[in-house]
Amino acid sequence: MTPCLLQKIAQIRSGAPATRRAILELILEDPDRVLEESFEQLAERSRSSVPTIMRTCRDLGFAGLREFKLALAQELALGGSPLHRRVNIEDAADEVVGKIARSAAASVSGVRGQLDMQVLDGAVAAIAAAPHVDLYGAGATSWFMANDLQARLFRLGLSANAWADYHLQQVAGAAQRPGGVVIAISHVGGMPSLLDAVDIARGQGAKVVALTRPGTALAAKADFLLGLSVPDDAVMHVGIDAYLTHLTAIEILTVLVAQRRGEPAVQRLQRAREAFQRHGIDAATHPLQSWNGGGINDEKGGRAS
Repeated sequence: MTPCLLQKIAQIRSGAPATRRAILELILEDPDRVLEESFEQLAERSRSSVPTIMRTCRDLGFAGLREFKLALAQELALGGSPLHRRVNIEDAADEVVGKIARSAAASVSGVRGQLDMQVLDGAVAAIAAAPHVDLYGAGATSWFMANDLQARLFRLGLSANAWADYHLQQVAGAAQRPGGVVIAISHVGGMPSLLDAVDIARGQGAKVVALTRPGTALAAKADFLLGLSVPDDAVMHVGIDAYLTHLTAIEILTVLVAQRRGEPAVQRLQRAREAFQRHGIDAATHPLQSWNGGGINDEKGGRAS
């Protein structure tokens, strides 16, 4: 996208109805803040309504606020400094901390609006019932994500392996069978060897859950697409926004799969925590938790004695 969205907003502002003009003025005044706000927050601040926000986005050529935010974030990224899309070279330390923290919060907040709940539910059901789950990551960041999710699924009682080596990804794909699941993680979504491994697994009857951007080659091969778009990073090809959104999606998957598997998953998690406590590792000062947030042996939700 060329950096002309803010110019377009400035051009149409004067001829817009009063309620929409107020929205456009807020965007021009502080585009970073708009990226962080929900429909309701922006409507309240502009003294308008959610339908008016939607009509304003359509005036600018977008289907809704989410599409507009992605375009605005992309423009700000392209127009920002090489340090970070929100940070200027002359910013003081407290400004740098504030800008990066707000940017990270906006990225995580955007996950909710991008996930299709019906697709997510289908992915969770497939993973929870799978006789075996293979996880593929392409690149250092995606490999970390795959390895982290594998450890989480294993703790829930699932048979799961994460594969970093491209050859072993293909071998694992060939060993899949109907009912199995492959979770492929790649922000870029176009690594040929990863796509080959996915094709092999699909040929064996496995379902594919893809955590990637919509519109990628990997997305096209997914049975369940968890599509997350983030603005380009000023420094890294796969930057902090992709990292945070993928981690958030992994946490969501973990909790939903645990809920779907029910008591057996809860018992496994409890036994793991008990083992850590007995050996003084990791959880020595933390109570074992139940679904209601209390200790597992306390009827009132307190810490077990």
